[in-house]
Amino acid sequence: MYNKVEICGVNTSKIKVLSETEQKALLKRCREGDTEAREALINGNLRLVLSVIQSFKNRNENLDDLFQVGCIGLIKAIN
Repeated sequence: MYNKVEICGVNTSKIKVLSETEQKALLKRCREGDTEAREALINGNLRLVLSVIQSFKNRNENLDDLFQVGCIGLIKAIN
């Protein structure tokens, strides 16, 4: 079954949580076209996606599908 840490093979327990300062710096670099900063920003916010989809846990929704949709939303928001 699913646990809070791993969905779709992503182990978020090993992902560094970004501070607000780090997020702002990465976002600025991302806006300048830095693809590494974009990846770091996406990876640094995967826990946010997991946090949001946990509220759908008891609604018979496929958590893997919700995680993928959440990641797409995150990427669109960052872009």
